[in-house]
Amino acid sequence: MRNFLLTTCVGAVAVFAMGAAHANDELIKMSQNPKDWVMPTGNYANQRYSQLKQITAQNVGKLQVAWTFSTGVLRGHEGGPLVIGNVMYVHGPFPNPVYALDLNNDAKILWKYDPKQDPNVIPVMCCDTVNRGLAYADGKIFLHQADTTLVALDAKDGKVVWQTKNGDPAKGETGTSAPMVIKDKVLIGISGGEFGVDCHVTAYDLKSGRRAWRAHSQGPDDHLLVDPEKTTALGKPVGKDSSLKTWQGDQWKTGGGCTWGWISYDPQLNLIYYGSGNPSTWNPSQRPGDNKWSMTIFARNPDTGVAKWVYQMTPHDEWDYDGVNEMILTDQQIGGQSRKLLTHFDRNGLGYTLDRDTGELLVAEKFDPKVNWTSGVDMNKSSPTYGRPKVVPEYSTEKQDVNHKGICPAALGSKDEQPAAYSPDTGLFYVPTNHVCMDYEPFRVSYTAGQPYVGATLSMYPPPGESHMGNFIAWDGKTGKIVWSVKEQFSVWSGALATAGGVVFYGTLEGYLKAVDAKTGKELYKFKTPSGIIGNVTTYEHGGKQYVAILSGVGGWAGIGLAAGLTDPTAGLGAVGGYAALRNYTSLGGQLTVFALP
Repeated sequence: MRNFLLTTCVGAVAVFAMGAAHANDELIKMSQNPKDWVMPTGNYANQRYSQLKQITAQNVGKLQVAWTFSTGVLRGHEGGPLVIGNVMYVHGPFPNPVYALDLNNDAKILWKYDPKQDPNVIPVMCCDTVNRGLAYADGKIFLHQADTTLVALDAKDGKVVWQTKNGDPAKGETGTSAPMVIKDKVLIGISGGEFGVDCHVTAYDLKSGRRAWRAHSQGPDDHLLVDPEKTTALGKPVGKDSSLKTWQGDQWKTGGGCTWGWISYDPQLNLIYYGSGNPSTWNPSQRPGDNKWSMTIFARNPDTGVAKWVYQMTPHDEWDYDGVNEMILTDQQIGGQSRKLLTHFDRNGLGYTLDRDTGELLVAEKFDPKVNWTSGVDMNKSSPTYGRPKVVPEYSTEKQDVNHKGICPAALGSKDEQPAAYSPDTGLFYVPTNHVCMDYEPFRVSYTAGQPYVGATLSMYPPPGESHMGNFIAWDGKTGKIVWSVKEQFSVWSGALATAGGVVFYGTLEGYLKAVDAKTGKELYKFKTPSGIIGNVTTYEHGGKQYVAILSGVGGWAGIGLAAGLTDPTAGLGAVGGYAALRNYTSLGGQLTVFALP
């Protein structure tokens, strides 16, 4: 099905004509050129689909390495490069270097931005020193540094145009997410849910860096930027103090709900979409109530920040199932009607499809068959628990100082931030997933600014009776069904890419770039890069040739043991023990590898 939102299709003239009045004209026009990759998400719809089709299912097996580039940094390399005309912009983890590479001249370094940051920010970065990428608009490159500095660089020479501080690392606030430019604003989230941060999304003026608005995930209505009468949840007004009523006293002030994932945008509806993360602390018995609006999908007006609708996926989270993963926007037929859809693969193991205009819940199904903490979501609109997941008592972690065993998925979820892709050619989503379970023992913890505020000890392992920890799946978002699934030894922690050539690309923690058939999942190509892949696959065209690019550099939550040299099995919030075998397959690195046909 080919009617989809704001793809990179050169022929999307009608969409551009309608959307130009509502968004940054330059950026929309640039995003329609499949030769470039001008946003961290590929396009505003977060589809990660390219209309380039020089590389096909028939010839992808002939791919070769065209060139490589070292970032000069070890640790986890998330995100991917931007390509704008003849220049590629590459970023790295802390200390967050940025390179401009001349594609006309053997990737010669045109300029490098090397920020000087206090290394004391490293210990307050929860799950490695990652950075998820850059944004471009108005002749500027935007970087969200680890120390929360949002900096605008001149795309031509790398000089600082403006910079502003988005948070305070002394309180546990850090920067890991990619900025997103919407109209005349740069939007950015914040990390720090494991430090009791009062998290938010903030909009800054594109020209000056002045703050335009800030919307928090919990607290009073004016703090949240919700309208008690007009903001809806599952079709009903949220009402006055919708968040405050679900927290005890002032707990919301250290309530988390961080916003370190991806932002999507519908220019026609003039709405942005993103998710909020876990409530703080991880010990659920210390924070009674639904803890709204953590674990929530927000639809907001980018001009004012005011929410049109919200949907909380995991009320009173007991497992750290952050809701920050990407919102993929498509226009598809459901029940014989064309619907404006939003599809989201949550950490909690459920794949959701909603009407992105109204927030109506259409589909909520498990995208990993081993998910056991819930028996499913109540889809009965007349039920008082409509839209809520039904928690299986055996897998609740409400009891403090008890080791709750065999919970699936683990805290890192059936999928973390590594973005899925959507192909309008097949109508399918391609999803990198984790196939991991856990034991979870909550304990009492006290809040101190800038200190960990977790309150749980975890161990992670494959589902009982199985040895693999990941799957790469094709998903039908209209029906909530897995179409095909490919097993991987470790979690698939790489962002996917779908192309008009009928090929889907992803990377593995061992370091393989893989290409599979979009229709069947059959493996067509693989190449082992120097380090584990947690980056997002990107494609572009230069000099008449299509290229595929991927950052390799093991790390992130799954690879934190290797990245930070940790050995205690419970360290890294349980990931060190779960992924201990990874050290037998890869080691630290920091490289961009670019592929092309001979």
